[in-house]
Amino acid sequence: MKIDVLNNYLNTLLQPERFSDYCPNGLQVEGRSEIKKIVTGVTASMALLQAARQANADAIFVHHGYFWRGEALPITGIKKQRIQFLLQHDINLFAYHLPLDMHPQIGNNVMLAKQLGLTLTSWAGEKNMMALAELNRPQMLQAFVAHIATNLKRTPQVIGDESKVVKKIAICTGAAQGYIEQAFAAGADVYISGEISEQTVHVARESGMSYIAAGHHATERYGIQALGEHLAQKFNCQHEFIDIDNPV
Repeated sequence: MKIDVLNNYLNTLLQPERFSDYCPNGLQVEGRSEIKKIVTGVTASMALLQAARQANADAIFVHHGYFWRGEALPITGIKKQRIQFLLQHDINLFAYHLPLDMHPQIGNNVMLAKQLGLTLTSWAGEKNMMALAELNRPQMLQAFVAHIATNLKRTPQVIGDESKVVKKIAICTGAAQGYIEQAFAAGADVYISGEISEQTVHVARESGMSYIAAGHHATERYGIQALGEHLAQKFNCQHEFIDIDNPV
């Protein structure tokens, strides 16, 4: 497929213009015009770029790309090395942040819910930034936490009484711990995000709602994989997800 055809399709699918984001969404570094294989990953680290080249990728799709709001503008140091690598090897880099988090079919929130076997019920927050879901049947928080640990292959950090019975779940992946009060207002028994801040603990304790920090990287692996699989089916191209482990 041609790069311009792919870019136009992604603009229609993910509608990045709807979001006031922290970074540019879409094609961030232009490479070769013909794409036969795409690699997806969470973050455009050098380790991912090198692995993608080894996999003969023509384009890399990530959730965390480059050119973040507030970062230094000069292309020096690590930024220079990464961009130079892409240009030297003529590899395209696409990045989708908030548009991928919130997409109702292949977004991070909905795909994490699917990974955990939850039933989606509705959405909450600005631009439906938070997915609301339910367990198939009420269970103790301890059992639900064990289920998350098994599925995400990491032990989450939990604030709350693990003997409490829970059913209603709110999800907003990544560094979305600041939305905890919105999750409580939406009636959730448990709020799942990726990270935790000092003040998150107090809000969880005082609200009585449990909070689970399941890992920024761990909670955001599934949307980008779903995007890659969707594109592979749509354009009959090859797709490979490469997971560069990250403990955060």
